[in-house]
Amino acid sequence: QVQLVESGGGLVQAGGSLRLSCAASGRTFGRYAMGWFRQAPGKEREFVATISWSGAYTAYADSAKGRFTISRDNALNTVYLQMNSLKPEDTAVYYCAARGGTSYATSDYAYDYWGQGTQVTVSS
Repeated sequence: QVQLVESGGGLVQAGGSLRLSCAASGRTFGRYAMGWFRQAPGKEREFVATISWSGAYTAYADSAKGRFTISRDNALNTVYLQMNSLKPEDTAVYYCAARGGTSYATSDYAYDYWGQGTQVTVSS
């Protein structure tokens, strides 16, 4: 069982930056691949970024490439999402998720555990 708690969301102007954190409980955090997803009002949840258990492999949605960076610190049981050059269309609730296994995944159905989400609002 893994419990995930996101933090770091907030209100930022377009062009600004935020760093989201996701703290995980459990001693086996390093055995879980992690992902970030987001859901904007009236839209379906969408993939943002994912990272393998070791941190060696990452993948990003096209909308996040070049602007967002996912990373993890297994000693701190935490995964991060550094978001730069934010745009109003990045406004959404951001969720972190964990999946058992070493490889990452871009589909939400592949994930076993979810956090409660953190709101990111980008003003124009």
